[in-house]
Amino acid sequence: MGASALTRLGAVFLLFSAQVACEYGMVHVVSETGVPRGKDYCILYNPQWAHLPHDLGKASLLQLGDWSSSLLCSPSDLPASGFSNQIPLVARGNCTFYEKVRLAQGSGARGLLVVSKEKLVPPGGNKTQYEEIGIPVALLSYKDMLDIFRSFGHKVRVALYAPSEPVLDYNMVIIFIMAVGTVALGGYWAGSRDVKKYMKHKRDDGPEKQEDEAVDVTPVMICVFVVMCCSMLVLLYYFYDHLVYVIIGIFCLASSTGLYSCLAPCVRCLPCCGCRVPDNSLPYFHKRPQARMLLLGLFCVAVSVVWGIFRNEDQWAWVLQDALGIAFCLYMLKTIRLPTFKACTLLLLVLFIYDVFFVFITPFLTKSGNSIMVEVATGPSDSATHEKLPMVLKVPRLNSSPLALCDRPFSLLGFGDILVPGLLVAYCHRFDVQVQSSRVYFVASTIAYGIGLLVTFVALALMQRGQPALLYLVPCTLVTSCAVALWRRELGAFWTGSGFVKDLPQSPWAPADSPQPPRDPDGPCPQQPPGEEQAKAPLSTEQPPEPSTSEEEGAAAPAQEPKSPAPHPSERVGQDPALSSPTAQPGISA
Repeated sequence: MGASALTRLGAVFLLFSAQVACEYGMVHVVSETGVPRGKDYCILYNPQWAHLPHDLGKASLLQLGDWSSSLLCSPSDLPASGFSNQIPLVARGNCTFYEKVRLAQGSGARGLLVVSKEKLVPPGGNKTQYEEIGIPVALLSYKDMLDIFRSFGHKVRVALYAPSEPVLDYNMVIIFIMAVGTVALGGYWAGSRDVKKYMKHKRDDGPEKQEDEAVDVTPVMICVFVVMCCSMLVLLYYFYDHLVYVIIGIFCLASSTGLYSCLAPCVRCLPCCGCRVPDNSLPYFHKRPQARMLLLGLFCVAVSVVWGIFRNEDQWAWVLQDALGIAFCLYMLKTIRLPTFKACTLLLLVLFIYDVFFVFITPFLTKSGNSIMVEVATGPSDSATHEKLPMVLKVPRLNSSPLALCDRPFSLLGFGDILVPGLLVAYCHRFDVQVQSSRVYFVASTIAYGIGLLVTFVALALMQRGQPALLYLVPCTLVTSCAVALWRRELGAFWTGSGFVKDLPQSPWAPADSPQPPRDPDGPCPQQPPGEEQAKAPLSTEQPPEPSTSEEEGAAAPAQEPKSPAPHPSERVGQDPALSSPTAQPGISA
């Protein structure tokens, strides 16, 4: 019984070894009738049957024998003349791969291609069979066989080879530049509205210059968002063919809106097409938008529609998808705002757990043993629609390799891996504006994001499987931001987001008699105690408010009664009210 158990264990080990040893290769096809250029097709082979050369120049170009109507399971299936110096093409089924390749080798074949209408599986065997067979055997998909005969005819020559896989594809450089550039530009743009608020204090003088209000994210919104993400991912896993078109429609609508938001500031600077729509009662046109903005809207919608129609064109559609995706990410980074570092930490940590769970834990919960996240992102192999989710940046592989031809022709990076750390980078830039730190937080968090992305690429190259990018991006960005705040001794203000929350009271530990820095006319307006507003109130009846006065102060000034005579304007020149007026001291009411 012990020997029997050892035998079974050895058989399982050999079968597992055969599956692990399975590799992707290529079959190079050229026509014998004068078609000048050849073409490569994907094959799945087992190197334990016979090794394939890594270089096409060292592979033998042999005639392909079309026996796809034969199963080659018995000697009666062999042709009378045999397979001398040929690579026969036979159908899969009714017998083992060993029986097929043994008959082919005995008839003089130099290799064997087995056509499969089903999913390609490793052509396995045992150690004794491997030692007996000396010709390569590989699987070719039925779809590729039809394309070969349609493109080259039935008189073709083929060469089997398996080039080495590169450690890292060059397209990772393009993805790195796009991702880091989007995070940096989106974070800078998101903080620019606070530059206007804290540095310039200028009011918009017209509806064309007003920007959309940012949406502050609360902990409740974070929890609801994560629950929705989990639910949608599970629904996509089970009902992919039905929901994928919903996601495609949402992407077209959201990306066109994002593209419009990104291009609108540039279009407003154009000197032409500034005329407005005549007065009317239509739902949108009653606002009389400019003609150039209408043309921009039509252009953005047209770009989304063109992508939606030609989304499966692998040659160029990925360029449109990446452009629309970057515009969508920039729009979201500008619109969604995390008001405190506490909210940033909560969001990043929850999505960190979400990403790791659906990539590393779900393979143990699914029947197929595949990750839910990877299965949904790349599209299920058994999908009837063969559609792919557009919520990713995708770049085709630039190196010629079997993996690019067979399994993953594109490298992907999800929008969440850009948006989630990008919200933290945007928060860091806004905090830089508040404390006037020369953008040290913004630069440090952007560099940390780039380092985290590089670590993700290294893990992808070493493990050769899909990686949850937030597993590396979240620790890099969070730890770096905290380290900078600790180094500058601003962790308390950085954690609570002082300056971003409306009506935030002045910090009680600020010294009352500390000298105020000289006021920069373009610098941030210092927070004034309530008493100072009342002391300045009489000036609103004598002269217009200064540019540094906020909208709230200007609105409240006329309603306040002066409690002390205001100084003459000539006495205020070069004098800081916080130092000259006793009502401006912290803790003292006017």
